[in-house]
Amino acid sequence: MAPSFRVEVDQSIVSHLSYSTIDGGGRRDTVGYLAGVPRPRLSAATVVAGLALTLTVGLTVGWVGGADAGPAADRTSPSSRPAGSAGIGDPYFPHDGNGGIDVVSYDVHDRYGFQRRRLSGWTELRIRGTAEISRFNLDLLLPVRGVRVDGHAVRFSHRGHELTIRRGLHRGEVVTVLVRYAGEPSRYSYAGESNWLASADEVVSMNQPHMAPWWFPANDHPLDKARIRVSITVPQQYDVVSNGRRLHRKAHGSWATTTWRADEPMVPYLAFFAAGHFQIDHGVSDGRRWLVAVSQALPTATRPEAMRLLRETPIITRWLETQLGDYPFSTVGGLVTSLDAGFALENQTRPTYAPGGVNRTTLVHELAHQWFGDSVAVHHWSDIWLNEGAATFMEWRYDETHGGTTAARMLRESYDGADADDALWDGRVASPCPSHRSCVDRIFADFVYQRGAMTLQALRQRIGGADFARLLRRWLVEREGGNGSTAQFESLAEKVSGEDLGGFFAAWLHSSSKPADTAANGLG
Repeated sequence: MAPSFRVEVDQSIVSHLSYSTIDGGGRRDTVGYLAGVPRPRLSAATVVAGLALTLTVGLTVGWVGGADAGPAADRTSPSSRPAGSAGIGDPYFPHDGNGGIDVVSYDVHDRYGFQRRRLSGWTELRIRGTAEISRFNLDLLLPVRGVRVDGHAVRFSHRGHELTIRRGLHRGEVVTVLVRYAGEPSRYSYAGESNWLASADEVVSMNQPHMAPWWFPANDHPLDKARIRVSITVPQQYDVVSNGRRLHRKAHGSWATTTWRADEPMVPYLAFFAAGHFQIDHGVSDGRRWLVAVSQALPTATRPEAMRLLRETPIITRWLETQLGDYPFSTVGGLVTSLDAGFALENQTRPTYAPGGVNRTTLVHELAHQWFGDSVAVHHWSDIWLNEGAATFMEWRYDETHGGTTAARMLRESYDGADADDALWDGRVASPCPSHRSCVDRIFADFVYQRGAMTLQALRQRIGGADFARLLRRWLVEREGGNGSTAQFESLAEKVSGEDLGGFFAAWLHSSSKPADTAANGLG
């Protein structure tokens, strides 16, 4: 990521009537009737009374119809099993992800109407149990119409960010879960984020560390990567761009559905789609397909330059391969939106760039993330410097190999230019959010990027360029398609260099003080 920085009665859903209470933070209690259960005719007084009861007990309840529901739940969800946790264990975001499950794949089918800015759809997930659990959770903000597991309707509850599916799982059991949902994504927020980015003619689902719950149910944490296919239906005059390769586009009446598929598993927040009017170019370079897109809503004078820069994507990717090893994915590209996100984002295989924010340095940063952040994702969000510091360091490295300032000089100027009481040293790089509050701001603070890059250049100077190059390549090869933590990186650095680097990493990553200007800290 490149920095910059009521009561509702939904009568429009035919197959599911939901009554929701929503507060300013996006928390919601839902009482749901699934397809197959006759919808009751309710008076306003009944609705209000029901809402009052929901608010009083603070519960979310789902009812299912048909003979399948009860026996299936009884057979597979014995009370002796624990419930899957509503969090994967990240202290910064305790409700991110979920315990007891591993998502194998997502098949997302969403329909978006620009006029009402309403999204409806269904997602089929293949889920494997990783523990003996009585029920499991998914992360989703939109109101839920219904849930089926292996074709059977099941009980569910939905409150705020957490969709609880009341069906047990055995360890190793693989099930197909179908979730239907509908709502206006712009109405919901989570962890202080209101992430839906849309205008009357363009929409882009891009953000970090969270984005998926605004448009599909997910196990929303970097520890659970999965294969993702995305089918987006919009009015026929609009284009749709997403991750990976476009499989097909099918028109039906005044609407059209475009399907994209990524070949490699990805973290949920890295999945995206953009719909609007785009100029699209594509080709093959070094045997690899590339596709880039520029919003036609950008000012006419800026579109050619944006497209010219995006066409450099294969060239920059080729240079990054000389530094980091083989590109980890089968396709590459980028998209410039007209919507002012205020940042660029490393969506897997196809980063997105804000208007006025696309330049060669940002391209290098986001494409470097395809290795650092996408292929090797963080273990927990406290490890974010491994993504942002590395991508920033690759900006420095690109500059020094293309006739610009050397990375050594960048380190020295950054160090000398910040006094001991400067905000640059105000925080621990490997633990940027010690209070576990307002973590979104802290994990993307400037010091994470700049001191992260400084740490890597100082390490390069401490252990030597050859060992440093071997370290980066081993890190990326050994953890390709997986995750990595700060402790694991430190351990590998010591193994590759044969040096005790405890003091070095303590000074650069685990202290909120300016490191001493010494050779041991890579500065002498």
